[in-house]
Amino acid sequence: MKIVSTNLAKPAFVTINGEQQRTGIFKKPTHQPIYLDKEEVKGDEISNRKVHGGIYKACYLFSADHYPHWQNLYPHLDWQYGMLGENITVEGLDETQLYVGDVYKVGNALIQVTQPREPCTTFAAKMGSLDILEQFIAHCKPGTYTRVLKEGNVTVGHTFKLVEQLEQSITVSQLFKLLFDREKNQEHLRLAIENTALPEKKRKELKRFLK
Repeated sequence: MKIVSTNLAKPAFVTINGEQQRTGIFKKPTHQPIYLDKEEVKGDEISNRKVHGGIYKACYLFSADHYPHWQNLYPHLDWQYGMLGENITVEGLDETQLYVGDVYKVGNALIQVTQPREPCTTFAAKMGSLDILEQFIAHCKPGTYTRVLKEGNVTVGHTFKLVEQLEQSITVSQLFKLLFDREKNQEHLRLAIENTALPEKKRKELKRFLK
């Protein structure tokens, strides 16, 4: 996996149910290294810290390989990396091969895969269509949030080196399906609940579905 774009946002606004809401979803490529801090990417707008930023959502990665799919669906938009709200656009990121708890060295930072992105109304407002919420879930390629275990700079061209992997885990894709499937895979549920790379709140939410 290799970084092809690093992206930051300035404060912006979207209209949801007739009300303006501040957001940091309008990310644009930056032509300099970005610094991964413990709870955020330095210089990036985080408007709602209840659902963005923090230890388990410090940085969001999305695959450059998935961009053609969305460009075909929404050709009228002005496409550039960062459009899906990611801090880092990664070539070769595959959610079916990325495991929750994986630790990677990238640049001089150390990051851990935590949880997939869940689409929200802010995302739909930015893209100009509520349809994208169901489309995003159906596509099942949500990118991933990461925890920053060691702070540091990353930039375009840096590659990801896997340095640690849990013996028992599930992929980002499998976890995403757990969040939205009505009939939830019980073995995947058990693995997710025992995975300390996931925040305790998320694990408690999933535990309710154990049979």
